[in-house]
Amino acid sequence: MIAYIERFIHENDSESRPTDDEKDQLPNIRHSLDLQGTINCVDTGLAGKDFGGLYTCEPLALIRPASPDDVARVVEAAYRSPNLTVAARGNGHSINGQAMSDGGLVMDMRSTEGNHFEVVRMNGETFVDVSGGALWEDVLKRCVSEYKLAPRSWTDYLGLTVGGTLSNAGVSGQAFRFGPQTCNVAELDVVTGKGELVTCNENENSELFFGALGGLGQFGIVTRARVAVQPAPDMVRWIRVVYAEFEDFTRCAEWLVTRPEGESFDYVEGFVFVNSVDDPANGWPTVPLDPDQGFDPSRIPRTAGSVLYCLEVALHYQKTDHPSTVDKAVNSLLGRLGFIEDMKFQVDVSYVEFLLRVKHVEVSARANGTWDAPHPWLNMFVSKRDIADFDRVVFKRMLKNGVGGPMLVYPLLRSK
Repeated sequence: MIAYIERFIHENDSESRPTDDEKDQLPNIRHSLDLQGTINCVDTGLAGKDFGGLYTCEPLALIRPASPDDVARVVEAAYRSPNLTVAARGNGHSINGQAMSDGGLVMDMRSTEGNHFEVVRMNGETFVDVSGGALWEDVLKRCVSEYKLAPRSWTDYLGLTVGGTLSNAGVSGQAFRFGPQTCNVAELDVVTGKGELVTCNENENSELFFGALGGLGQFGIVTRARVAVQPAPDMVRWIRVVYAEFEDFTRCAEWLVTRPEGESFDYVEGFVFVNSVDDPANGWPTVPLDPDQGFDPSRIPRTAGSVLYCLEVALHYQKTDHPSTVDKAVNSLLGRLGFIEDMKFQVDVSYVEFLLRVKHVEVSARANGTWDAPHPWLNMFVSKRDIADFDRVVFKRMLKNGVGGPMLVYPLLRSK
């Protein structure tokens, strides 16, 4: 979760850090907070690093709150202190130290993940109330298994907390239709910078509601979110097709995301990868979706440039749907796409397995040690007007040898 920090601490600003006397007062702070959760002043390693691996720090204590009231008490204590800072940490997937508090208090919001889970129906729509500290992957599994429902909009990787992605945006291949995750929330409980627990929505405390959604944690800590859900499909036809030319790739992607609902795929993304047979990290083996499928470089046109493009799409369906119906819908759409011949890869998987597709990558990366390596990361939105120049200068020239990780590029509608 991107942290709310009452005052940003610069590493060279010693005056803003707690003094030794203040550290000595920690037992008194612990007593005065009267928390249901725990405070750990010894084993704080978790709180001193994040997924980015670019920064480390030494917090004063790691707090595992048991309830929103605990969160409010900790923030209020920091608010009343001249130097004490507090940060909320979800699953620690920030990259520049936003989930840290050097010399301050870090709250592990995962300890609150079980505080909320309730399906709510109002005004003809269905929602699920979930804790800000819950992982999206757990929300998915429980919604599908217990209610056959699922949130509409996702991130690619679901090992993230609800409060963390809602404090950013939450963008994936469904955002072209439903908008980012921040557009699919009806209500929030937020602990403000003064330690007040406030319920907000578009009509009640609306400034806080819209400030907290995508506000990078600067307006408060999300402890509960009411998220829109819809009936969950059983299965997904998952497809990747490869392009040699950026113009063809963007034309097809834009056509798909501008089609009416029910006349396109349910998920549209894409990525750029290296066109070099001599590069052991060219990404070619990762393009096929099934171990029995192979990437045949002889299919790549000789006119292809320094990078190639993959369009990744998926169609939802039910187990009761006849296979010919699914085939017809998929083939009708693929027939309009100008990808490289015989460069199509597809597989049928369950809906949950599809949404947890990056989990398999995580397991492998943890096993070989790359998960703990530094992960610099950059997300940006580029206008349609400038995307061809961006491809020419950035992808084809600057990044023609790759970046040692994924280069995602996919279409979004400005209206979403």
